Amino acid sequence: MTMKKQRERREFLKQLGAVGIGTTTFSSFPFAAQTAERTSSQKSNAESFTIYLLQTTDVHCQLHAHDELFWENGKIVFRKTGGYAYLASYLNEFRKAHPHTFLVDTGDMFQGSELSVKTKGKALVPILNQLRYDLFLPGNWEVVYYKKTMQQLLGALHAPKVCTNMYHDLGDGKKGELIFQPYHIWHVNGVKIGFIGYTDPLVPLRQSPNYSKGIIYTQPEENIAHYVDVLRNQEQCAFVVLLSHLGLSQQIHLANSPVCEGVDYIFGGDTHERVRTPIVCKYAKVVEPGAFGSFVGKLALTVQNGKVIKDEYELVEISTTRYKPDKSMEALIAESEHPFLEDLNTVIGYSTLPLYRYFVIENTIDTLILDALYWKLKDEYKVDVVLSNGFRFCSPRATPDKTGNIPINSAFLYEMLPVDSIVRVAQATGKQIREWLEKELNNVFAKNAAERFGGWVVKFKGMKITFYAYGEKGQRVQSILINDQPLDPNKTYTLCACERDGDPEDVLCRMKGVTNMKNTPFTLHMVMKEYLKVNSPVTPRPALSAKALDVPQELLTQVRGVDYQFQ
Repeated sequence: MTMKKQRERREFLKQLGAVGIGTTTFSSFPFAAQTAERTSSQKSNAESFTIYLLQTTDVHCQLHAHDELFWENGKIVFRKTGGYAYLASYLNEFRKAHPHTFLVDTGDMFQGSELSVKTKGKALVPILNQLRYDLFLPGNWEVVYYKKTMQQLLGALHAPKVCTNMYHDLGDGKKGELIFQPYHIWHVNGVKIGFIGYTDPLVPLRQSPNYSKGIIYTQPEENIAHYVDVLRNQEQCAFVVLLSHLGLSQQIHLANSPVCEGVDYIFGGDTHERVRTPIVCKYAKVVEPGAFGSFVGKLALTVQNGKVIKDEYELVEISTTRYKPDKSMEALIAESEHPFLEDLNTVIGYSTLPLYRYFVIENTIDTLILDALYWKLKDEYKVDVVLSNGFRFCSPRATPDKTGNIPINSAFLYEMLPVDSIVRVAQATGKQIREWLEKELNNVFAKNAAERFGGWVVKFKGMKITFYAYGEKGQRVQSILINDQPLDPNKTYTLCACERDGDPEDVLCRMKGVTNMKNTPFTLHMVMKEYLKVNSPVTPRPALSAKALDVPQELLTQVRGVDYQFQ
């Protein structure tokens, strides 16, 4: 080896150390040997051929077909979609017709159902393996059973895992090695397709802090350019895909940033958006294929002389009228659910209205939760306002049973509230509440997409506000009423929300500096079951507690400034 090449090698290893891999060379990663072995049996094909990249995301453990909400002609429409048995049927049919197919999932696969909670995610492993995924990216909820369990669950999946911004925490904020491999290469017919992956660096804030203890997340911008350079120039990839669980707004922001130069597509997740036509940004195209297994994103790439010359994208609806359930997957799901079936199917109450969580500002599921908390705690704890986080997960439920009402069983309770948190009360001044509301609204509607934070508008009962969604930061709220009286900045109010594992005692629902915090003897599930038992059938009609002055109440996306509509 010449002195020049030795210097180049030392400089390359030094760069690797800077991104958290220490002095390990790429060839020492397990996936490197795997990809090399796959390549050895493949020959270059100079003729034109087509390969397919398929994506699911944010399935949230929805094993069965469900009522899915669509917004068509200004109205809500429900159709039956999803379910792993129907997804398996689609995949089997597609792979049979198209052998050059690569299937990825971009996260939130282990949180969202009672079966997952009862088994700490283990019941999902054989189901995901039977679907024969080719690559996984962890989502923001993969940490719900803590770091060690996350590693075990993802490690039990047969396909490789890629995440380019999750590091072991060595203590005192010192960053260790990456938890998962930084990139993956698919060798297909003599062509290389490269993948890198980024999950939400705000997980320690969005989720209960203890969930992600032992993990350091970094911003994607820290090493995207480096790994794109590796894939493009060292590995000579013909196409580079960035797998992402950052949210559509952040993915668009990233695709317009120079660090994304060399990325062809961003396969997104987290915000459950349905991108039917790729969003063309300055450096990359962005897509996101909905949630709950209702859709598969399908990207067809035409390759000629080793180069991708054409790309075509389609959002495929996994319709139960189009596909028949796969029998072997049905049997596997039945086997997994059998020990818990009686509890899963136990009806705990009824609703007269369809239950959903798709609108940015208010939804019937959150209204049901708020009504239950207010009913239980208002008098005994003198609560002025009850709060609920702006969650997105939970597939809709809209089909009545023989009673004429929509049944709510134990399984659906866990889909609405997978974490059965303790109900907590605390006090805050009117000034604190106003400042908190401004911060929460900025999290949703920030002009700078990089400032947008996870979920929908936080939900509340006992308080009514008017606001400008697209107002100036810190000046969106126009009016606040608590108990039908104007907010007094100097008055102390009693608030109720759920406990978040790892939050300090002076934090409630991300509101800092609360006082007189105490936990009640109730959990969210206890309150919901008691409320439904006494009050069913319930009618959880949103009460316009948060009224937008510049956008429709039926707003279905945070995304603005691009040609996109949720449908």
